[in-house]
Formats: sequence, C-alpha cells, structure tokens
Amino acid sequence: MIQQISDAELEVMKIVWGNRSEVTLFPYIMDGLAARGKPCQKNTLIVLLSRLMNKGFLSAKKVGRRNEYTTLVSETVYQTAQTKNFLDKIYEGSAKGLVSNLILGDLLADEEYEELKRLLEKGKVQQ
Repeated sequence: MIQQISDAELEVMKIVWGNRSEVTLFPYIMDGLAARGKPCQKNTLIVLLSRLMNKGFLSAKKVGRRNEYTTLVSETVYQTAQTKNFLDKIYEGSAKGLVSNLILGDLLADEEYEELKRLLEKGKVQQ
C-alpha cells in the first residue's frame, strides 16, 4: 500500500514527476517550488526530501557533493491509489457514486462531461 504524503511533500513530488530528466537535482526542485509560488527554505526542503525517501517515493544517489533524486512511485500509481482511497472513504468504493455526484452536482465543464462520456463508451466497446 502506498503511504499518504503531506501537501508539501506532494508539491515536491509534482515537480519531480514533471521533470523530463531521469534524475532531479535539489536546485531544480527549489526553482520549481518558487515558480509555483511555494518557495521554501533549504532545510525545509531537505526534511521533505528525507521524508519522501523514508516513505519510498524517492531514492537519492550521492554524486560528488550533491544528491540526484529518482522517483520510485510514478504519478499515475500515486493518483490511482489516492483515487481508490477517496472512493473507499467517501463513496464506499462506488465509482458510480462519484461520477453521479460530479454530474448531478454540476461539477463538470461541458467538455469534461463529453470527454467522460466518450471514455465510458470506449471502455464499454473494449469489454
């Protein structure tokens, strides 16, 4: 089971996941946080990265005086686990309940509704 991560840890992971390079360096993460309007102190980021390593989301390889961070959990795997957790907690595992709420609560833009409809029809055909 994938552990929960804090909002601050998630911000760090979004930057790492968004990096096209296989490894991510500390300055890249610092710059990414600042660009997202979430600047943080060097020591705070060190703590967040350490926590993410302890939770199994990142690994670090020491190269000279710097660490190269590599993701161990993909964004898709994390999103799927969190969606399942949300479904179980709020909708007792019912995806239908979630989708109904999105539609009946008018929480989808027209184009999102049409895309969802296309995805459902496509899935129906593949079965």
